[in-house]
Amino acid sequence: HDVGPLDAERIQQGDRRFDEERHAQPAFDAHPVLAYDAPGCGRSVCAELDRLGMPLLVETAVALLDAFGVERAHVVGHSMGGLTGLLLADRHPERVLSFSSIEGNVAPEDCFLSRQILSHADPDPERFLEAFALRASQAPAFASALFSASLAHKVRAGAVAPIFTSMVEASDRPGLLDRFLGLPMPRMFMHGAQNAGLSYLPRLRAEGVRVEEISDCGHFPMYSNPVAMWRALHAFIRETAETGG
Repeated sequence: HDVGPLDAERIQQGDRRFDEERHAQPAFDAHPVLAYDAPGCGRSVCAELDRLGMPLLVETAVALLDAFGVERAHVVGHSMGGLTGLLLADRHPERVLSFSSIEGNVAPEDCFLSRQILSHADPDPERFLEAFALRASQAPAFASALFSASLAHKVRAGAVAPIFTSMVEASDRPGLLDRFLGLPMPRMFMHGAQNAGLSYLPRLRAEGVRVEEISDCGHFPMYSNPVAMWRALHAFIRETAETGG
């Protein structure tokens, strides 16, 4: 596939788990991967956290592709990253060979985490993040407690409110699902079996989106069933490459 010159396999601002898991999947050995922490998350820094939001996250993705000389790529994103990938693919379809959304936001119902910035509002960022992590640790969803355990290392407290607010605004805005369905490249939507009741899944299937259900997991297949997640991603990307997209 046409990914352009890439001197390093990825830019790593912090997510070593992603790199270790990817290298544990031999099927991906021939695929260079560009993975990064969003501004204000992990080891990425942001001098003005209040500027964070979906527009800046999309600009960051484009800037990284440009910096590494990547002209076209298979784009994969989870949750917030899935929303970022959707907006990137909608804005620059010529640069996206395929798009895989792992429970990325496409409708208001997807804001079960981000909407807590409104339902459990707190003017103190540190206090909000601490309470958010506690709620996640007690949630019955698969791997929610595991997700919460490292939240303090994954995101700056001051980054949460602007990112969550922007996610809710983008998800509540009419037409987001239509933008996903209107993308011209091959699309896959991956969801955990625990979330098989998402209201829009039948429409995705009916309109030609590949829908992959990952067993024994909820919103976080990379924690609950990473082997199945990686196999589904590889199968989709391989088939896209073989058919020419």
